[in-house]
Amino acid sequence: MAEAILYDKLAGDRVRCNVCLWRCVINPGKVGVCGVRANEDGAVVPLNYARVSSLAVDPIEKKPLFHFFPGSSVLSFGTVGCNFHCSHCQNWQIACIEEPAAIQHSLESIGPEQAVKMAETKRCAGVAWTYNEPTIWFEYTMDTARLAHHKGLYTVYVTNGFMTPEALDTIGPYLDAWRVDVKGFTDKVYNDLARIKQWRGILETAERARHKWKMHVEVVTNVIPGVNDDEGQLSGIARWIKDKLGELTPWHVTRFYPHRNLAHLPATPVARLEKAYALGKEAGLRFVYLGNVPGHSYENTVCYNCNTLVIERSGYSTRIKALKGTNCAVCGADLNIRNSLNAEVGQ
Repeated sequence: MAEAILYDKLAGDRVRCNVCLWRCVINPGKVGVCGVRANEDGAVVPLNYARVSSLAVDPIEKKPLFHFFPGSSVLSFGTVGCNFHCSHCQNWQIACIEEPAAIQHSLESIGPEQAVKMAETKRCAGVAWTYNEPTIWFEYTMDTARLAHHKGLYTVYVTNGFMTPEALDTIGPYLDAWRVDVKGFTDKVYNDLARIKQWRGILETAERARHKWKMHVEVVTNVIPGVNDDEGQLSGIARWIKDKLGELTPWHVTRFYPHRNLAHLPATPVARLEKAYALGKEAGLRFVYLGNVPGHSYENTVCYNCNTLVIERSGYSTRIKALKGTNCAVCGADLNIRNSLNAEVGQ
């Protein structure tokens, strides 16, 4: 097990972990909110370093990332635990277990070198940390990302965004895409869904990823009936994306399906997702996508300037039809589609 990078030593052998915005103060022998970052002899130790619960070769569109290396395959890793405890979590079996530290020794160990070699062997274009919150095994993701970059592979965080600025700045040179959830736009929604109060830090971190580190950023909102589907929430998110991340930033509004503690709610009506799409467009966003509705026309990338169908999608099936570099092949409009590690990202 590796010692953590970002933490403070406090009186009485206590420590403060500084990778996420909880900034947990951890007593000796205890763990933080995530359940896997422990105080061992006055040092923070990530108990889950290299411990993998989930591993798969995925299409990048599954993350979902629609404007980042479209059509490529990515090797995806997950561990156990999470710094959120969302009532609607779809991966609660690994993210919301009672004592993740207690089972970490039963998980397969895949070191950074092995992970990168696996990505190469499986002909993946990059590596993603997903399925549960990647921040909680921060040291492992950074070590692996550094090696992945050395081998010319891209790197992706699929994240709730609750990372500290100093953690983002530490991994920033080695991270290419920041696919962030924005669950709502009020204190009440974040408190009700995830017991989070400092949620605006998520927005600030996404802005920092985009502007300071030039990461490719895409935003996802899982639209939940009666929880975050009102126009105030959705318009607020859309305006923030446009004003702070740029009009070319993709926004995915995805269909909720009953899960975990919200199993009593219905699936999101498609008409409500289409309304969210319209609100995004009204706010000035060029690219709004519907998720979890395979075959819907709002899965496709259409040029905002000449209305050309640029990328056609159905579920995870992707056909690139009119793309030249990062631009529309017909009119040359910038579509903010990143397909090179050396390319400048769009607005």
